[in-house]
Amino acid sequence: MRVLIIGGTGLISTAITRTLIARGDDVTLYNRGQTDADIPEGYDTIIGNRKDYAAFEAQIAEAGSFDAVIDMIGFVPADVESAVRAFRGNIGQFIFCSTVDVYTKPAQHYPIREDAERQPMPSFPYAYNKAKCERRLEAAHEKGDFPVTIIRPAHTYGEGRGLIHSFGLGGAYYFHRIRLGKPIITHGDGSSLWAACHRDDVGHAFAEAVGNEKAFGKGYHTASEEPMTWNQYHQTVAHAMNAPEPELIHIPTDFLFEIAPKAAEWCKENFQYNNIFDNTAAKADLNFRYTIPFIDGVRRIVAWLDARNRIHDKDEPAIYGEIIERWKNLSAKETFFGSSDNT
Repeated sequence: MRVLIIGGTGLISTAITRTLIARGDDVTLYNRGQTDADIPEGYDTIIGNRKDYAAFEAQIAEAGSFDAVIDMIGFVPADVESAVRAFRGNIGQFIFCSTVDVYTKPAQHYPIREDAERQPMPSFPYAYNKAKCERRLEAAHEKGDFPVTIIRPAHTYGEGRGLIHSFGLGGAYYFHRIRLGKPIITHGDGSSLWAACHRDDVGHAFAEAVGNEKAFGKGYHTASEEPMTWNQYHQTVAHAMNAPEPELIHIPTDFLFEIAPKAAEWCKENFQYNNIFDNTAAKADLNFRYTIPFIDGVRRIVAWLDARNRIHDKDEPAIYGEIIERWKNLSAKETFFGSSDNT
């Protein structure tokens, strides 16, 4: 099949591209040509910026028709509007990489299924815009512009990118702190449930969606099947690194957001809630399987980073340590005055 991937060199994209090439598909990547990726030879590249909508649409018209298009970098409605103009009536299928964050939080029922309410608040732009993109594509599907499949990964990790943690969306310093046994900020009491899935498992599901008529007009989750609390999450990372048991500094989410609103945005809008998703539909239609346990996936990331000498604290924000000290001082004062009241 002739497949176009808009992106193709990102975390999940790399796994998709590898899988499609391995099975013999004719793969073309559309991107800016600025990101190196561990992808075998056997694909074509169109260099361009999909944000330059007029140029993008002209390049796509020149490229001809595709059996399937996988959009990995559509983040705002304008991206999708451009895609509809570019591909209307000229492709066999449009596969959109969305996110499980489109759902209202906290959810009304767990595990969250694909028919759950999608009304993210505008205060969380990433999720809000992804939900609007989904609705525009669903309208295009209903209108007959092209068949649409929507895939909603949860936290996806893998070699080449750090792990999400309570006070950030990555960064080598997280592993550095874990390795040295330094305190780790953990939102709330660390008991909310989180789920992380390796990019190879997610990428396989995307590849299985290509040309799959059962997936036309549907949305799917590709999330972990190994839910754990945030406390367990940090502890597992430490175990994978043969590091000391981590000292978890539990700080209320509201307090974190008050003193570091940008860094703690994801805590407030996402991490403080349970993130447990039903993968039944993806298992049935896309042969989705959770094959890489989290501890093994972490070992793979750490080995990849260590081989490149990338575990360091150069990217640690100064505010990280400041928040810990501020919280410890505040807690000490509350303890002191609380004990004084009881004397």
